[in-house]
Amino acid sequence: MTFDPRNILVIDFGQLGDVVMSLPALRAVRDKFPRARITIAVGKPAAEIIRMSGYADETIEVDRVALRDGFKPFSVLRVFKVAQNVRRRQFDFVIDLHSFAETNLLGFFSGASKRLFSRRRGRSLDLLANFKPAPPVEEDNRERHQVDRYLDVLIPLGITGAERIPRLATRFDDDHEIDKLLRKSKAEAGAPLVGLFPGAGHETRRWPLELFAQLADSLVRNDAVRPVVFAGPEERALIPQMRSLFPASTVILDHLTIRQLASAQARLAVFVSNDTGPVHIAAAVGVPIVLLLDSRAPDSYFPLSESRRTIYGAPIAKIPVEEAYDATRALLAAGRVATLFAS
Repeated sequence: MTFDPRNILVIDFGQLGDVVMSLPALRAVRDKFPRARITIAVGKPAAEIIRMSGYADETIEVDRVALRDGFKPFSVLRVFKVAQNVRRRQFDFVIDLHSFAETNLLGFFSGASKRLFSRRRGRSLDLLANFKPAPPVEEDNRERHQVDRYLDVLIPLGITGAERIPRLATRFDDDHEIDKLLRKSKAEAGAPLVGLFPGAGHETRRWPLELFAQLADSLVRNDAVRPVVFAGPEERALIPQMRSLFPASTVILDHLTIRQLASAQARLAVFVSNDTGPVHIAAAVGVPIVLLLDSRAPDSYFPLSESRRTIYGAPIAKIPVEEAYDATRALLAAGRVATLFAS
């Protein structure tokens, strides 16, 4: 096709894990239009993911929750304010990967002459898009992976067969900071690191903290590993309880930036986690993962990992420690080299 935009806006307002799953689509846009300037509008928590990816020349950080929630007239007013910032950049092409009403409005008011929007039943404002042909309508299909749904939006651009695995590379300064943090633990050199993330957005998605502690104890006693527990903002109140439950050798990392989180995960032999944003980051930096899930969770949002074990429970609290241990040990035996004192 002869379409050759030079100033592209991509609207990518998903949550942290969603933005990681959008990386193959962003990579495909970057490859399709190598001479274009690409700006990605993204929610503030996931902006670092975009910057790490290298697929954008610039990011626009947006408070997506404020745009979506609250008194509707105020939300529309916020869209207009963001649109003013966007419009002055004179984009000639806009891609909306999510197609909520507010993101479609932002794309329309951007002033771009060509607008390609995801088509979502009951959510998108299709009349505001004008790119022809239009992408396929997103079906309510629990088996269609989110990565593929994002790539489907790009079919009208002739983009097919793109690589589906999200990938992220860490940066030297973040790696250096994490190495310093880990060395302060005074662990025995050569001990494999196993990461544990006990958080999740909802109780039905959380394996109990006590079971994570039992898993850590088994790994310390039987496999001479060093557990590394990650605590995000929602888990910080649990840190005193973590210190009492987990083995004394456990390293607890909190107050990490997204980039530091990725660097710390890249040091791991295995990452064990509930279904939450950090597990997608771990998979994207190439860490084998053990994913703990409620049996009702759709597999369309799982991390696409080249080395993953998935364990289901009905509910998730019913997953036995022994099963999580066996899966973790199997990935350890697969031979990924990751130690405390990384180069």
